[in-house]
Amino acid sequence: MKRTASRGVVIDKGSPDFDAALLGTSFNAQDPGRRPDRIVQVNDVEEVIAAVKRAHDEGLTIGICSGGHSWAQNHIRDGGMLLEMSRLNGIAINEADDTAVIGPGCLAGELNAALAKRRLFFPVAHAYTVGMGGFLLQGGFGWNSRASGLACQSVIGIDVVLADGTLVHASEQENPELLWAARGAGPGFFGVVVRFHLKLHRRPKFVGLKLQIFRMRHLEEVMAWADKAGPDVSPSVEFQLVFNRRATGIFAHGIEVLAPVLTDRWSDAREAVAFIDRSPLRKKASLTLPLMPMSLNMMMKTGEKMLFLPNTRWTADSMWMNDPIDPMLPALRKIADSQPTAPSHALWLNWNAPPSRPDMAFSLEARTYLALYGGLRGKA
Repeated sequence: MKRTASRGVVIDKGSPDFDAALLGTSFNAQDPGRRPDRIVQVNDVEEVIAAVKRAHDEGLTIGICSGGHSWAQNHIRDGGMLLEMSRLNGIAINEADDTAVIGPGCLAGELNAALAKRRLFFPVAHAYTVGMGGFLLQGGFGWNSRASGLACQSVIGIDVVLADGTLVHASEQENPELLWAARGAGPGFFGVVVRFHLKLHRRPKFVGLKLQIFRMRHLEEVMAWADKAGPDVSPSVEFQLVFNRRATGIFAHGIEVLAPVLTDRWSDAREAVAFIDRSPLRKKASLTLPLMPMSLNMMMKTGEKMLFLPNTRWTADSMWMNDPIDPMLPALRKIADSQPTAPSHALWLNWNAPPSRPDMAFSLEARTYLALYGGLRGKA
């Protein structure tokens, strides 16, 4: 979604600028064909309350958008009202108790940059332009989440406008059922969150990236090795494989082995990613780079620039897997052989969640994750 500094307005369907305003709420350039009756670009909490009350009085359903990174564009619905929340993007950091209060329209990259200046950390989304509202409500698979937990686990309170227009606060002590639901309910959450109260973490002192590239002919061996190695990989490492038609360094169809790592010491980071250098497949790699220091800001922006390009019509699908990789290898080979041109790509992620989580609405995760992204550049 394109960020704007302009004041928000109300735009009714049929207005000359309606379609541009609607489709501008989505990172995905695909037009889903759905149209709400009204877009309300809210500027502050009072306008949210007024819009919700109006929807209540007129019997309108409400769709909500903070950053517009939903692949399914589920905030764009037929009929009803769309609340566009990008202007509620404030960030207030309290260094005394390591907490922050943010608006749902705050972008992941903005929050990360503000915290980095204070040597604080939050498991923000991997892409710079993801709005924190939708990200947090859907659980939040963020940076360093294998070590610091899902982002929603660090949500300690919300200020939420309920369906009748009432503004309430929810925490472990006050309206705890609302906080329980906000931690993972996703787009089905039954309120409009106008502020998130976050518990912050100490910032890891070292952030870096280990990179290795294989040609696609080695797919079965690489996937079997990654699947076997995954459970023993340090939680400080985000071990992942990307199928890329223009893989880094070889500019041909290949598998990018990526291992971002966040620790307090370079030596710990080097040991955490050493499994890549010790791999029995190392000699088959076309490229192996040493561990490189790299800021989260750079990784976030580079990932968007290389894989998640704007002005692209996206389709996406994903699945969680607990079973060993062997039965999946023929399907993975088929995926690779039929892979469209860049920026289309496939992602395999080593997750291996802890045995338990706090009691919250979020409930779906498994050992590994597979996602397919089909991207077609340009307008339809």
